[in-house]
Amino acid sequence: MDNDHSLLFDLNGKMPKLHLAFPMALQHLVAMIVGCVTPSIIIADLAALPPSQSVLLIQTSLVTAGVSTLLQLFIGARLPMIMGVSFAYLSSMQAIVSGFGLAEIFGAQIVGGAIAIVIGIFAKRIQNLFPPLITGTVVFTIGLSLYPTAITYMAGGSGNPDFGSWQNWLVAIFTLAIVTTCNHFGKGLIKLASILIGIAAGYIISIPFGMVSLSSVADASIIALPKLMPFGIRFELSAVFAFAILFAINSIQAIGDMSATTIGGMNREPDGDELKRGIICYGASNILASLFGGLPTATYSQNVGIVSTTKVVNRKVISLTAAMLVIAGLIPKFSAVLTTIPQCVLGGATVSVFASIAMTGMKLVVSQPMNYRNTSIVGLSAALGVGISQVTEALNQFPDWVTMVFAKSPVVVATIVAVILNIILPKDEKKM
Repeated sequence: MDNDHSLLFDLNGKMPKLHLAFPMALQHLVAMIVGCVTPSIIIADLAALPPSQSVLLIQTSLVTAGVSTLLQLFIGARLPMIMGVSFAYLSSMQAIVSGFGLAEIFGAQIVGGAIAIVIGIFAKRIQNLFPPLITGTVVFTIGLSLYPTAITYMAGGSGNPDFGSWQNWLVAIFTLAIVTTCNHFGKGLIKLASILIGIAAGYIISIPFGMVSLSSVADASIIALPKLMPFGIRFELSAVFAFAILFAINSIQAIGDMSATTIGGMNREPDGDELKRGIICYGASNILASLFGGLPTATYSQNVGIVSTTKVVNRKVISLTAAMLVIAGLIPKFSAVLTTIPQCVLGGATVSVFASIAMTGMKLVVSQPMNYRNTSIVGLSAALGVGISQVTEALNQFPDWVTMVFAKSPVVVATIVAVILNIILPKDEKKM
């Protein structure tokens, strides 16, 4: 028994007995599955997809997350990491869908994946352009940009005839209260599954208000395989440019996640080959995902936290999580149930996620000296990025593509300003 238990902490060990491996794998699943499917639900709603297509988008996101994780485990970095659809892309995806359509996301994703592959090849050289101060600023602005989405959902979702009703706010605040309670007072699996528990509680409470319809579940099939290019693929220059920036940022963030995984779980730094393979696999798996209609994936920091806490690094244990994601994605009825979650419930659950994203960025920022130079970089980048995205008409006199690239999401402007300022501002404050 002791020997089998020790297999949990062996990166390349054989699969431990199921009663040991399954709870560890389940921890990873409950910590990330809501985050993995929520962007798909939001994008499907914004694109006004019919129920069957909404279910398909969620399916492909689950399947591609599972496949991407398996590729990362056994071909890429070969580290115990989970890949899933990332909120980091959400505000840009919303802008692309609103301005063009769903197919443009997948075209931009292919180019973004190629950018990530190039960054993987030259990771050590390019990494210097994105120190923690820069990545932290960008992640912080991403979190800020998602707040309006959370509030809109808490109020019932745009287009809802009951938008802003007390019923929507009651259910949303109840959901948020459950998530917050589990996060701060729960332990173990309760804490890890706080968002899942909050959504389940909010879902139950919303039923008496007539917010849940199960008609799409009845119409969904039991088993369905992924389809090739189910939503089409189109290339739009402004969408491609926005995603190129995002994939560059997430490639560097992946280095941080890989480093946190090895330091926290194995007491060592990742070697150059692990970083290189990991980023190249991140890019390649996103190209593959786009061909099957799966939204962009990235490393999941919450799962890095689980590895660091439990020290369970066995790749075969993590592969159980990936297998469960794939199986869930092949069952349309499961995906259809997820589409019935009221928007106010999703808003109440995800507002804390978006707050966490912003604070993750802030932690990276304050890990650097908060001198006048660095506060100028962070303050100006966030001010211009978030400010322009909140007042999109400020660029009305420019061509439409300029508005699409620079005004629809704060990420592009914040990244460009932060990188330029970091290069040109003197690092010795006495020179200032």
